[in-house]
Amino acid sequence: MNGLKLLLILFLLLPQQSCTQDIDKSLLKGYDTAFVIYSRSSGETISVDTLRSAQRLAPCSTFKIYNTLIGLELGLIEGPDDPWYTWDGVRRSYEAWNKDLSLREAFRVSAVPAYQILARQTGPERMKTYIDKIGYGTGDISSGVDTFWLPRDGKTSITISADEQVALLNRLLDGKLPFSKKNITILRDIMKVAETSKGTLYGKTGSGMDAEGKWNLGWFVGFVESGGEVYVFACNITGGENPSGIVTREIVEDVLKAKGLL
Repeated sequence: MNGLKLLLILFLLLPQQSCTQDIDKSLLKGYDTAFVIYSRSSGETISVDTLRSAQRLAPCSTFKIYNTLIGLELGLIEGPDDPWYTWDGVRRSYEAWNKDLSLREAFRVSAVPAYQILARQTGPERMKTYIDKIGYGTGDISSGVDTFWLPRDGKTSITISADEQVALLNRLLDGKLPFSKKNITILRDIMKVAETSKGTLYGKTGSGMDAEGKWNLGWFVGFVESGGEVYVFACNITGGENPSGIVTREIVEDVLKAKGLL
């Protein structure tokens, strides 16, 4: 009887244990990787490389999470599917940007021109006020209100670490940032990127380029709801071949699936 009880206890603990194991390094595809996963229920944190997770890098398009919230709070954006970005007629290399876009569409295709307009509408003073209120990375937006989140040679960019991305998202989900529940709900809606029988994934990619136009930095940050639990994560990759947000998302999804969370 004691043996059966022990087996039952071990069985009940399996889901939690599967989430606290180390990440299989083979899933990182050889990139230099910072990957942090935080369990909101247990408070446990997994970190692939604590030094890299503390290293601040340009957030790239992951800043669209907060750019969106600021725009919503200021009334510069309405609903997720209302008309928002009007294409200026300039053809850009990403075909998905060459048309009018709703907020949902602009977020999904990471339309930089749309979010640069939003940042200019917000203005440097209001943007800096929000950046300071939420405690976003270094807080430095001096390189330009419509470019500070993008890595640029010879220009200072705001930077943030994977650890800080996780802490900030956790505070957002706790309702401790200066954004309304309504606007956080809108954000959650447009951040939803995948759903399986095991979990629902919310996130935003970000990619950085070098002076030659080659990918040199990838981000994917967000959270996953699985089995009644929520896990907040942030991952960035450098080195290797063409690190980008798309590749980073693939890595994160592979890890979450290996852990039975997605």
